[in-house]
Amino acid sequence: MPSKQVICTEKAPQLPGMYNQAIVANGTVYCSGTIGIDPNTGKLIEGDVQARTHRIIQSLSCVLEAAGSSLEHAVKVNVFLADMADFTEMNEVYTQYWGDEKPCRTCIAAKQLPFGTDVEIECIATMP
Repeated sequence: MPSKQVICTEKAPQLPGMYNQAIVANGTVYCSGTIGIDPNTGKLIEGDVQARTHRIIQSLSCVLEAAGSSLEHAVKVNVFLADMADFTEMNEVYTQYWGDEKPCRTCIAAKQLPFGTDVEIECIATMP
């Protein structure tokens, strides 16, 4: 078995040549940072930070499932916001996807995010 496996699914945004959606190595899934891109159009979805947060977590879920894992197995999540004023709105969506055993999380403000978006999320998960 190779020491690492590249994960790619059409159910999540793909930016060929820029990055892999995820890598599985030693029983751990490392998901790249994901922004609110519609996987069908390749365009940033319209709406607010909540709409994009939903799309991001749905995309991360698809990538984790393609790897053989799931959001339930996420152990670390990093959230990047263009403006910390969006924290409450992002968090309202975020908390809908994880139950009582939420993954460890860091949330920071970043000066600028890809494609001018307002939120980007990456995660690390274990294999079941």
